[in-house]
Amino acid sequence: MAGHSKWANIQHRKGRQDEKRGKVWTRVIREIMVAARQGGGDPKENPRLRLAIEKAKAANMPSDTVKKNIDKATGNLEGVSYEEIRYEGYGIGGAAVMIDTMTDNRVRTVAEVRHAFSKHGGNLGTDGSVSFQFKHCGQIVFAPGANEDKVMEVALEAGAEDVITDDDGAIEVLTSPAGFEAVKNALEAAGLVPAMAEVTMRAENTIDLTGDDAVRMQKLLDVLEDLDDVQEVYHNAGLDE
Repeated sequence: MAGHSKWANIQHRKGRQDEKRGKVWTRVIREIMVAARQGGGDPKENPRLRLAIEKAKAANMPSDTVKKNIDKATGNLEGVSYEEIRYEGYGIGGAAVMIDTMTDNRVRTVAEVRHAFSKHGGNLGTDGSVSFQFKHCGQIVFAPGANEDKVMEVALEAGAEDVITDDDGAIEVLTSPAGFEAVKNALEAAGLVPAMAEVTMRAENTIDLTGDDAVRMQKLLDVLEDLDDVQEVYHNAGLDE
């Protein structure tokens, strides 16, 4: 992808997430509650809940906090009920943006998302307006310099759908959402520790933005990510550093 490094974009995104650690617990708690409510409170029988608990551990959340929120979600304790809503829109230069939210007040949430788009140069779209530009998949990323042959051998043997080596040397392993855990566990068991691993919405194509356009797009993304009800923001902008 000309104009920017995919690896630099991934590192940039991880850095932005690290800067916003204050919101991580809130987001993880909501994910735990929704996962437990939909699939039950037993992580062994609920893959989505297992992934949410992994995120909680990575964020150093105490196990009793995790258990308390599972209990709330499954009716053992009184708690707030969240619903998942996805919004789609366009950012600077026609870049596609998808926002996953969990909210107890959809009127408030859509108003805040619409305001963020309109104030910062984007437009809130309709359902399906940009989602076709993304693929729901597991994405496991290795830094440039990783053993490409070994990653490919282990990943494909474990059921990965594709292994892509980017121009900058980063290696992406793509899986089905259902196959993500098995592939990730196989890679880690082989001593291959990824820089990033998640079930995500991966952009099929990238729109490169530079200069002022890149700055404006990043501002829009920051404002969206800072909204209380927002869990994840996906986009297809390649942002020039």
